[in-house]
Parts: sequence; C-alpha cells; structure tokens
Amino acid sequence: MLNDLNTLMQIVGKEVVRTVLGLIGVFIVVLGNAIVLTWLERKVAGHIQRRIGPKEVGPYGIIQSFADSVKLLGKELLTPANVDRPLYFLAPSLIFVPVLVSFVVIPFDGFLQVKDINVGILVILAFSSLTVLSILIAGWSSANKYSLIGSVRSVSQNIAYEIPLLLSLLSVVFMTNSLSLRDIAEAQKGLWFVFYQPVAFLVFFVAGVAETNRTPFDLPEAESELVAGFHTEYSGMRFSLFFLAEYTNMFIVSAIAVTFFLGSYQGPVLPGVVWFFIKTYALVFILLWFRWTFPRVRFDQLLNFSWKILIPVSFLNLLVTGGILKL
Repeated sequence: MLNDLNTLMQIVGKEVVRTVLGLIGVFIVVLGNAIVLTWLERKVAGHIQRRIGPKEVGPYGIIQSFADSVKLLGKELLTPANVDRPLYFLAPSLIFVPVLVSFVVIPFDGFLQVKDINVGILVILAFSSLTVLSILIAGWSSANKYSLIGSVRSVSQNIAYEIPLLLSLLSVVFMTNSLSLRDIAEAQKGLWFVFYQPVAFLVFFVAGVAETNRTPFDLPEAESELVAGFHTEYSGMRFSLFFLAEYTNMFIVSAIAVTFFLGSYQGPVLPGVVWFFIKTYALVFILLWFRWTFPRVRFDQLLNFSWKILIPVSFLNLLVTGGILKL
C-alpha cells in the first residue's frame, strides 16, 4: 500500500513539474511570437509598399518591437468615466485565456506537447468562444457607440465563420477517427491531408482569417469607420492584451491548419519542431500579406460569403468525404 502511494506521488509530482514547465514555455512562446510578428508585420508592410520598414532601433529594426513593448507598459491606464467598470476590466483578461489553453494541447513535435488530450481540438474550439465573448464585453462596457458596433460585428462574424471552420475540420476528424491533435499529426506520416482535403484546407484558412479579424475581414476594428473598433477606449497594458491576443490567435489558427492539413511536425532531415514553426510562420506570412494586398470588404459581403458560399461548400465536402469513407 505504501509503495503504491509513493508511486502515485511520484507520478503526480512529475505531471505537476511538466505542467508548470509547459506553462512557462507557453508564456515564452506567446510573448516571443508577439514581438516577432510585430516586427514582421512592419517589415512585410514596408516591402509590399516599396519601403524598408523599421531600421533604426537595432539591426534591421529588430529591437523596435521591444521598445514599443516597454512604451506600452509605461503608458498610463486611462478609464473613461461612463464605462461599466467590472466588465471593462474583465474583457482584456478574458481574451487571453483561450490563448494559453490552445497552446497547451498543440503538438510542436512528437515529444513536445504540454498535454495530449483525446479531445484536443474540441478544447481549442470551446475556449475560442471566449475570444468573441471578451470582444463583446469590451464593446458593450466601453460606453462608446463605435466600440459597440465593432463588438456586434465581431459576434455576427464569428457565428457565420465558425460553422465552415468546424465543418472543414470534421472532414479530417472523419478520416482519422480521432479528436487528438497528436493522433492527427501522426496520421500524416505518409501523405499530408491537404492532398486529400484541398477544399477543406481552403475553407478553413479563409474562415480562420475571418475568425482572427484580419484584413480583408477586419470589420470589428475597421479604423476608417470605427476609430479602432471594440478596443477604442483601452490604453496601455489593457490595449496591449488585445493586441497580444490578436497576434497569438494568428499563430494558433496557422498552427491548427498545419496540424490538420500540412503534416504538423512531419518532415525530412530537420527536427520536427523546426518543421512545425517553418510551416506555421509560412501561413502567418500569408495572413500578413493579405492585409497589405486586399481591400476591406463590406459587412454584407462578408456575411454573404460565409452563408452562401463557404457553408454550402464545406457541407458538400463533408458529405463527399463521408460517402467515400463509407464506400
């Protein structure tokens, strides 16, 4: 009995240590990713617009992102007089929860994953609903008509684009009979699923662009119409949490696309984690490219594109996948 208890304590202790180290690693990746993407966004924008972007603060402007982070941390936290204070303070914190949870279940390599959960993709999708909830809370509590319009847009946009996003992932789930991200990654050792499911990949990626509120689907924060949208009334560290969540969500959407369709960490010669980050940042680069290439669509066009095109196409693709697997 005593030996069994000691064994149990050792197992629990190892699990706790692994979880703590994993969460520390998640924080490092989240902060490092935001700094890298801030710099990369400016560089991509600069070169697309035939200029060079940041270049003064450090070599190639690399330290510019660190300087901006320090500036944001040092800015005064202003709270408008008429806001709903409990909700106003809750929104920036709430938007960061799905970010941390998603990183816990993403397999960066065959041995590099904080926790392999047999319903990993359901965990990510369930917690991702908190993102749109926090945006709605931010807009509602700000006592600003532009913030409210931005938050309402975000809710309707996310409802419309979550459906094709889920349906595109279901096609791969049908093929693997598993909701575990590790199982889905391991199932692509021979051939990536993008060759079996090209339509599902395209639907997922377009829906992912809309889910992350990136151009041409950035209607919730359209600066030319809504000042800054749902985070107009936020400043300093509170604003930076929204900013951090947006860039991290870009990485998460790209990471899920890589895990489901592009072989995850599978690849020759290089270590799996290197392949994973190469593929993920390649998709992130495309998201950055979109922002400086396509004009913003009208809101009715955005919703019509999902309800009239993406959802029927994703349903049809799912039916074809199910029929072929049945036969």
